[in-house]
Amino acid sequence: MRSTSMDHQFAGGRQGRSRNHWCTANKHVNVDDLPNPQVNDPQRPVHGPTEAPLQPHHPSDPFRPELPDTVYWVTPRHLAGDDEVLAELIGDALAGLGWRMWPTSRHTLLYVSPDGLCGAEWILAAYPFHLGGLPVAWQLSARSRATSAMTEWNAYFTPGVPYEALADLLVAIDACEEPDAGLAGPETVLAALTARGWIRDVDRPRTTATDPGFTSSVSLELLPPLIQDADPRPDLMGWQAWAEPVLGAPYLWCASFSASVPHDVVAAFVSPLASPVPVPRRTLPKSTEGRLTVVNHS
Repeated sequence: MRSTSMDHQFAGGRQGRSRNHWCTANKHVNVDDLPNPQVNDPQRPVHGPTEAPLQPHHPSDPFRPELPDTVYWVTPRHLAGDDEVLAELIGDALAGLGWRMWPTSRHTLLYVSPDGLCGAEWILAAYPFHLGGLPVAWQLSARSRATSAMTEWNAYFTPGVPYEALADLLVAIDACEEPDAGLAGPETVLAALTARGWIRDVDRPRTTATDPGFTSSVSLELLPPLIQDADPRPDLMGWQAWAEPVLGAPYLWCASFSASVPHDVVAAFVSPLASPVPVPRRTLPKSTEGRLTVVNHS
């Protein structure tokens, strides 16, 4: 069985790659230095939908990339890619949740939840640091109070991550009255994956799971550099996720959750990530050829 240990994948265990390949710094972007919006209603609304209100791509929209007409319904979802519309569709989802957006002087787009507790920032154009050789595209964060200058936790996602998983994660965060707090343990994350047919790692059954095709893994590991968290202690553990369609080839996407991210928040990401339900795509990742199944097309 192929090892899924993050130590093997990112911390130097993969031949020819060092831990710094997993997280190399160009410029770190943080939402802490930007103002929080003030809202009149201090009560956080609880949203009922279990899936994010993603808007379909419109071919006549000049602000969206031009995509082929054919729509493919594909599985598994973790290899489906982002259809090259990760910024647009996640932005649509955040707008549908009522998050307010500001363009920044660093050419990023900052979204803040109605109660000011959560932030999401599209930072790809700001030349952020890298995860697994891929630039970070979205950074999510949560505060204990809207007036707090410091975030309690951060989560980072590169291009290529399936937008359905990230959108459902945002719906779950938006519905939390205290997004910085959680009582669940690590088993919550693994249970969400095994319920979808993923397999626990033989050597690390309490911290690591992989998909049945051994192309994607989720693992509780020592955090790579530059992952920011309110807990300043060194050698903290945090959840890492990645897709590697071909062993030794470039990653399709990577994600990193800082140590204080509640386990149930991570579970809200990995559960839709591992869903067997086909998703629509117009552009299929080349690296997934032979591993991605086209269920239907139109």
